[in-house]
Amino acid sequence: MPLDSTVLARFLDDYRGELVRPGDEGFARARQEAVWNADVTRQPALIARPASAAEVAAALVGARSAGLDLTVRGGGHSIPGSSVAEDAVMIDLSRLAGVHVDPATRRATVGGGAAWAAVDAATAAHGLAVVGGTVSHTGVAGLTLGGGMGWLTHRQGLTCDNLVQATVVTAEGRVVRASEEEHPDLFWGLRGAGANFGVVTEFVFALHETDPMATLGMFFWAAEDAREPLRAVREYLGGLPTHLGALVAGMSIPAAPFLPAEHHGRPAFGAMVAGWDGPAGHAAAIAPLRDLHPTVEFVTPIPYTALQQMLDASSPWGVHAYEKGLDLEDLPDGAIDVLIDWLPRKTAPDSFIPVLPLGGRFAEVPDDATAFGGSRSCRWSMSFVAQAADAGTLAADREWVRGAWQALRPFTGSDRAYVNFLGEPDDARVRATYGEEKYRRLAALKAEWDPENVFRHNANIPPAPRDLPTPRTSAAAAVAEPAP
Repeated sequence: MPLDSTVLARFLDDYRGELVRPGDEGFARARQEAVWNADVTRQPALIARPASAAEVAAALVGARSAGLDLTVRGGGHSIPGSSVAEDAVMIDLSRLAGVHVDPATRRATVGGGAAWAAVDAATAAHGLAVVGGTVSHTGVAGLTLGGGMGWLTHRQGLTCDNLVQATVVTAEGRVVRASEEEHPDLFWGLRGAGANFGVVTEFVFALHETDPMATLGMFFWAAEDAREPLRAVREYLGGLPTHLGALVAGMSIPAAPFLPAEHHGRPAFGAMVAGWDGPAGHAAAIAPLRDLHPTVEFVTPIPYTALQQMLDASSPWGVHAYEKGLDLEDLPDGAIDVLIDWLPRKTAPDSFIPVLPLGGRFAEVPDDATAFGGSRSCRWSMSFVAQAADAGTLAADREWVRGAWQALRPFTGSDRAYVNFLGEPDDARVRATYGEEKYRRLAALKAEWDPENVFRHNANIPPAPRDLPTPRTSAAAAVAEPAP
């Protein structure tokens, strides 16, 4: 719906940065490129592309002054499509995508619009890395603010565990720094529930020595033969050394040239193990998996940057997607039976079941150290993900996701899930994910930093009731604290 000229004029009183409007030649492309999930069809009223924290503040203040809803687009990779709302202003951070690595201090400074591919490339050049998901075109902001898991979780914990500072534009248009020393309560909330508290325009991460060359082993068992192997894999991953990273997935065997063609597309369960202690050490570590007689096996040296990109093709930009996730303290035989029973029922080749084993450094961080919405005693985080080339096929696999999720639910003990796996983040699931004690603390923090719930297009935590007025901040006065 076209904006009223008076409303638009009020927005432009504050914001002077790059703006793409409906009717502009590049609007349709800008909207398409801003959201990964093609099943999300909402259309923004305006797309603002600020080039600095001050311009982000101006866009935010302008939208609020004009009475417009707003969303924030970091990487645009969320399945719910949190970065776009109908007739809202989209604050698109794609121009804030720089990455700077200081090898001496082992710190990476990363713009709020960056994707992990850029971070991986910049850090690997110095033999460093920070845990960053498993698909390289995922946005840094969304992954970090929800927690952040990946190949390095066992070695480094969550992405948010490695965050040391953030530059945040608040709901009232101030630019503040958050760290253990500055605004520590806000810093706590950013690490796990961060989309609720402001626009993070810059992240500073602690980096860790990581060999740029890894060794990867991929082992697949056909679904009909996977019951006993999966039980053995469960025990194997329970004792996984911290120098290894792993991912389990129920999926169709990909049509990769290095995998036997006769098995392409076959429903199977895969265990993928990456190591950084050389081929000999990796060979010794994966020997128990080889003893399980996989249907397909492939072992290769691989650059860490390529490991991070390995699953990109299975989650292409513009796919139609839907998911529901769950956390499990354990993975009993009954849960494995559910996975085996439901995997072959999917329709789309790219629909899959990621199962993330948790332990090592992840489990060493106290539950209350960050706002991360899951128990550190949890051993498994998983999701049922539907991904299809068209809306019709997605509709079929959406029902597959819901049925499989419901079948697995009795084995969870709660409705907790990794917040980045919440495909439908309704209030009940969000509360269950954070737990009542942490949820209450976050609601109080929300009342302090965003009392009007400006940042609500997310796994939302409404502010606790509070009778304090929120004064309007002018764009000229928006930057109350200098950016670092």
